[in-house]
Amino acid sequence: MLKKLILIPALTLSFMALANVAVIVHPSNAATLSQDDINKLFTGRAKSFTDGKAAEPVNLAEAVAVRADFDQKALGRSSSQMKAYWSKLIFTGKGTPPKEMASEQEVLDAVAKNPAAIGYVSAGAVTGSVKVAFTLN
Repeated sequence: MLKKLILIPALTLSFMALANVAVIVHPSNAATLSQDDINKLFTGRAKSFTDGKAAEPVNLAEAVAVRADFDQKALGRSSSQMKAYWSKLIFTGKGTPPKEMASEQEVLDAVAKNPAAIGYVSAGAVTGSVKVAFTLN
């Protein structure tokens, strides 16, 4: 009986943690992005936006909860799977992971200052200094 009582709140917290994630770009960025485009940019399989301009993905640190949501929703993998993916690419010299930021505010600031940057934050954290390019539900 005690196990059931513990499990129910844990499931509720897991469900609540899955919030909308906003993929953000500089306000001057006119590129149209699909979820597949975002996946390619954040896995290193694409280096530019759909309009041909260079892209610089910005990732949140693993400790930030939104990172796990983004990895699952945009990349279709868990954060541990993404860590293994990048470890393999780094080891073989075939890739470099996106630069990591410690907080959503750092991502907002980096994207607002750099027209080539693309990042993500929780939908509620978006400010007028960036443009939402895609929302992951």
